[in-house]
Amino acid sequence: MRSLPSVLGAAALVALPAAAPAAADDHTSPSSFTIEDSRITESSGLAASRAHPGVYWTHNDSDDGPYVYAVDSKTGRTVATVTMRGVGSPRDVEAISVGPDGNVYVGDIGDNLGGTWSHVWIYRFPEPKKLRNTTVTATQFTVKYEDGPRNAEAMMIEPKTGRAYIASKSQEDGGLYAGPKTLSASGVNIFRRVADIDMEVTDGAFAPDASRLVLRGYFNVAEYRWRGDKPERLEEEPDLPLQRQGESVTFTPDGGTLMYGTEGPGSKVNAVKLGGELLPDATAKEQEKNGGGDPSGRDEASKEEKDRNLFKGALTFAVAAALFFGLRSVLRRRR
Repeated sequence: MRSLPSVLGAAALVALPAAAPAAADDHTSPSSFTIEDSRITESSGLAASRAHPGVYWTHNDSDDGPYVYAVDSKTGRTVATVTMRGVGSPRDVEAISVGPDGNVYVGDIGDNLGGTWSHVWIYRFPEPKKLRNTTVTATQFTVKYEDGPRNAEAMMIEPKTGRAYIASKSQEDGGLYAGPKTLSASGVNIFRRVADIDMEVTDGAFAPDASRLVLRGYFNVAEYRWRGDKPERLEEEPDLPLQRQGESVTFTPDGGTLMYGTEGPGSKVNAVKLGGELLPDATAKEQEKNGGGDPSGRDEASKEEKDRNLFKGALTFAVAAALFFGLRSVLRRRR
């Protein structure tokens, strides 16, 4: 996804410099980091490595080639570049997920033509045991939807069953689609609609214990209690940092934090701590076992502080929007 789909998104771009301090106030977790690799300018997916603690897999959107990058969250530097062999030329790579089988799944599922491509693809390769630049032979799966083509940017692999799910992007008729129990490399994999989604979705992720599903958009986020193919939306919503163009999300391996990514050169990945019903079941039990404290040693921000930061972000956004529309009006008069 190269640009936000509306004038509202343009205003958000203008607001970025002023909004950054508020986001930093909210999310100063040591897990937050900035992607330093100059090649990664359109990070559209994010997935925590299962084999390498502190490492996150990401990729560019389109026109980059069959590349996947492993980024160290401590330094923000790329520690491995994986080149996928045997997948042709990727069209619009939008998502990435690590399955319980130890494989990395890459979703070439975007459709910049508005849902007109007859099929899309998922690629799979074993997560490397050693972090180094390498070329791997990837398996390619052809994907179609039971109710016709659509644009999508979120693909998630369920951590217990290994089943692939895709959430379409459209807010008008958005849906969650389940793939077959086992993907087939020799035929077409039909993804069937299992739930309606009433938001624009740019990425999603399962909690490590498969008890929660999170879906994010540019300006909103929702978390669901996962009950097979019947997700139950929680009343509480995770905090969403104000970002330039929010494209990705994943859980940390312990399930206690959401990592939000955005596009652009030197893009920031924000760590947002979870609490209450938003915590995955296994994470909540572990915290209770440890005395109910915050394992990271950081207390959650007070409600008053969160409200202050929300007000700052909203005010900055409003000012930026006013400047944007005012500038557009001036330019029109000059024509």
